[in-house]
Amino acid sequence: MEQKRFIIIDSDALLYRAYYALPPLKNNKGEVVNAVYGFLLVFLKTIREFNPNFIVAAFDFPSPTFRHKKYKKYKSKRLRAPDDLRQQFPKIKEILKNFRVQMFEKKGFEADDIIGTIVKEKEKKYPEVEAIILSGDMDIFRLASKNTKIYFLKQGVKNSSIYDEKKVKDRYQGLEPKQLPDIKGLRGDPSDNIPGVFGIGEKTAICLVKKFGTIENLYEKLEKDDQETKEIKKTVKKKLLEQKEQAFTSKMLSEIRFDVPIEFDLNKCRWGEYNKEKIIQIFKEYQFKTLLNRLP
Repeated sequence: MEQKRFIIIDSDALLYRAYYALPPLKNNKGEVVNAVYGFLLVFLKTIREFNPNFIVAAFDFPSPTFRHKKYKKYKSKRLRAPDDLRQQFPKIKEILKNFRVQMFEKKGFEADDIIGTIVKEKEKKYPEVEAIILSGDMDIFRLASKNTKIYFLKQGVKNSSIYDEKKVKDRYQGLEPKQLPDIKGLRGDPSDNIPGVFGIGEKTAICLVKKFGTIENLYEKLEKDDQETKEIKKTVKKKLLEQKEQAFTSKMLSEIRFDVPIEFDLNKCRWGEYNKEKIIQIFKEYQFKTLLNRLP
């Protein structure tokens, strides 16, 4: 029996990647459509490559999330998205609607949380279906598992690689995907303004998580001055103990949620018939002539 496949699109990550990877293409109305074009390049390539049975797209909701409420500086260093990028979001949503792709977004949550919730629900109810998450964000590696892979855009929109559970483990020296938030709890993530423990880099973070499993276990043993912590340098111990609260906050900010209140039904995400006439009309309007012969 042929393996059924389910494509999950990390839409914001893909649109941002396409926008910055491609020149500012314009249609005959003078509208910038490079992010839409790049998104569709990857979308259509993924369909050809994997022949999916189901597709869904997740979007960030344009308002502060629970993470911003917990930590006001979360993503505070990120510049506001350029206007000509933000104006492309409704365009891609219109196209996905005509492709009959179900879309999800939820106030207070990020696309990662929606994807995490969908993956968990899929694994519980449809474990035989292979999930392939399309993203350019390494945070999604957290979701790699026996039957969930990441189609990762390494550079631009053409250079991609499949990360299965083994490849993610190899990338992090044998650590499980579920341990990635522990690494970020210690080393932080400048791109999201997650502080971590100042002075702890990725190498040290990986070593500590490999030895202690979780930062909860690490701190429990540190505070007891357990024999297992004797090998940790005094300077590192001092940093860890002084910045305990920051480490736990950083881990919380890095965790993907699995409990977003959405009504997900895999059968409503079936890929198949779509409004081809309307899609052709939109592609011609946006002058995506090269994409017309790539339509499924």
